[in-house]
Amino acid sequence: MAQKKIGIIVQRYGTDINGGAEYHARLIAEKMSRHFEVEVFTSTAHNYITWEHHYPEGTELIDNIPVHRFPVTKPRDPKKFGDLQKIIFEEEHPIDNEFMWLDEQGPYVPQVLEELENREKEFAYFFFFSYRYYHSYYGVKQFKKKAILVPTAEHDDVIYLRIFKDFFNLPGAIIYNSHEEKEMINKVSGNEQVLGNIVGVGSEIPAEFSPQSFRDQFNTRGNYFIYIGRLDQNKGVPELLDFYMRLLKEEKIDFTLALMGKSVIDIPNHPMIKYLGFMQDEDKFNALKGAEFLIIPSQFESLSMVALEAWAIGKPVVANGRTEVLQGQCRRSNAGLWYTNYDEFKEIILLLLENKTLKEIMGQNGKAFFETNYSWPVIEDKYLKIMGKLDINGG
Repeated sequence: MAQKKIGIIVQRYGTDINGGAEYHARLIAEKMSRHFEVEVFTSTAHNYITWEHHYPEGTELIDNIPVHRFPVTKPRDPKKFGDLQKIIFEEEHPIDNEFMWLDEQGPYVPQVLEELENREKEFAYFFFFSYRYYHSYYGVKQFKKKAILVPTAEHDDVIYLRIFKDFFNLPGAIIYNSHEEKEMINKVSGNEQVLGNIVGVGSEIPAEFSPQSFRDQFNTRGNYFIYIGRLDQNKGVPELLDFYMRLLKEEKIDFTLALMGKSVIDIPNHPMIKYLGFMQDEDKFNALKGAEFLIIPSQFESLSMVALEAWAIGKPVVANGRTEVLQGQCRRSNAGLWYTNYDEFKEIILLLLENKTLKEIMGQNGKAFFETNYSWPVIEDKYLKIMGKLDINGG
C-alpha cells in the first residue's frame, strides 16, 4: 500500500534558519517523514524583511525530504509595506488596502500555489504555516478541507484585519500553539466548529551538555542569565537592555546578561552585558544549561520554542507578562515568572539572584511540564490524531 503523502508549505526553509515558524515547520516535516512521504514547498528567500532571492531555485534534499523552492516574484518594498501598515492599522480604509498589504507582506510566490494545484491529487493534506502570509491565505482558501493550518498567531493588529474574519473557518483543521492562541482566534472568527487541537511543537534536546566548554570557548565567567533569539525591537530587546542598565545603576548585581542571536540593534558596551552573536544548537544548549535562567522580553509570541527548550533541561523562565501566551505558559507550568514593568522586573531578578531553591523547584516543574505536553511522542500523536479525524470525516 502506497504511503500517504503530505505537503508542508512555509515562507522560508533551511537548516540555517533556527527559530520561529520556519524552524517549527522543519521540525514537523522531519517528524512527520517517519509516518508519511513529506515534501516541502517554500520560497528562495532567507531575509524575512525583503524576501530577496537567496537559495537556489529548484529542489534539494534536506534530511531526505524534497524541498521545492520557488522565486519570490515581487520582493517586499519596506517603505511601501510600512505605508500600507500605517493605513490599515491607523486609518479608515477599503478592504482592497488589506489585500494590497497581504501581497506586499509576501513572500509573493504564486508559483508555489500553482505547483500545489497541479499536484493536488498526490497529497492527502497540505500543512500551511503562519496565517498572515500570502501562501497560507490563498492556499487555505484554495484547498479548504485538505488544508491544515498552523497559524502561529500573535496578539497584534493583524489578527483583527477584515480579510481574516472568515479565514479561520475555512481549513479542514487548525493546529494551535497555545490555549491563548486558540481562544484569540475563536473570539475573532467564531470558528469553534473547525476541527482543532492545542499541540505546539517539540524540540531536539541533546542527551548531554557541556556548559564548561561554552564558558571556555566564549570566555564567560560567573553567573549569567540569557536571552536567545533575534535582537530587535519586535522581540523587546531594547526594553530589556534599558531595564537591566537601570538595575545595574541601582543595585550591586553579579549576574551577567548574555545575549545570543543576530542583532539589528546597538548593544551597550558594559562589562555585565555580553553579546555572543549567532550560535549553533550545540553551543546554544550548552549556554542555556549553564545559565541561571532564560529571559524572554518579547511582547508578541504564539509559542516560545526556546522557553520549552529551557524547561526541557530544567531551567526557569522569566517572561514579559504582557504576552498572554508566555504568562499562560508560566502559570500552567509553575516554571516561570513574569513582569509587566521595570519594578516587577527588578524584584524578579533580585529574587532569583538570592533564592537558589526557588530556581531548582521551577526548573523541576518546567521539566515535568515539557515531558507531559511537548515531548515528541506527545506532539506526533496529536498530529496523527488530527489527520485520523479528517480521514474519518472524508478530508
